[in-house]
Amino acid sequence: MNALLPTPISTPLTGLQAQLSDAGWAVIDAAALRVLCGLTAESLPSWQGHWPALPPDRHLRDGGHYRRRRHGCFVVTPEAVQPVPHRAHWQPVDYNALHGGFQRWFDPLPEALAQDPAWARLLQGLAGVADTLRGQRPWFVEAHPFRIDTAGGIGRPTPEGAHRDGVDLVAVLIVARHNVKGGETRVFDAVGPQGVRFTLAEPGSALLLDDERVIHETTPIQPLDPALPAWRDTLVLTFRQGGFQGPEGDLTA
Repeated sequence: MNALLPTPISTPLTGLQAQLSDAGWAVIDAAALRVLCGLTAESLPSWQGHWPALPPDRHLRDGGHYRRRRHGCFVVTPEAVQPVPHRAHWQPVDYNALHGGFQRWFDPLPEALAQDPAWARLLQGLAGVADTLRGQRPWFVEAHPFRIDTAGGIGRPTPEGAHRDGVDLVAVLIVARHNVKGGETRVFDAVGPQGVRFTLAEPGSALLLDDERVIHETTPIQPLDPALPAWRDTLVLTFRQGGFQGPEGDLTA
């Protein structure tokens, strides 16, 4: 069950590079994502079972208990997707004033997900988008499956507010929305007043962001029916050149 929501205009793959160049962001629908990454219609739905089992985020500094997540890291080239040893997620306070400046250790991705051949195709397909922004190179990719729920009455997808991630490309994939209202995506020019607002609702659709050019946030969610559970499931993938972010600078392992 979902509320009637304003939805974004999807960009066809033939216009993706121009849209990212002009606006710094683009939305592609599920069919386009499948073509871009060589996925089947069953690929993403087959992963949905991993989201209910996500463990709680133990690092929320606002005292909330509405977020569950895992974390994995990969180095992606056209030839291979190479997992790296499990590591902490780290961001500087310049990009995340609430949760930046300290190492956050999350449980690793399930092997069944990280070793799925479709997973590698997803990462390589989106790395190709990063190539169009910055030129072909190895991409240091962090994967974050999220579940935001409303067990406490409200859930906050971006408790840090409007932000950048300190990477080159951010991809936000919608996995599921259930009994949810709210969760509006907002994308703003990082140096100007221009901005757009819409709600991502189609499972398998993706928001792509040139992180140097735009900031983004998602508004809180609430249940449509307070008597029933409500959640918003996403997969966030970040692509960064040069290395992973770390307290000692860029880290290549």
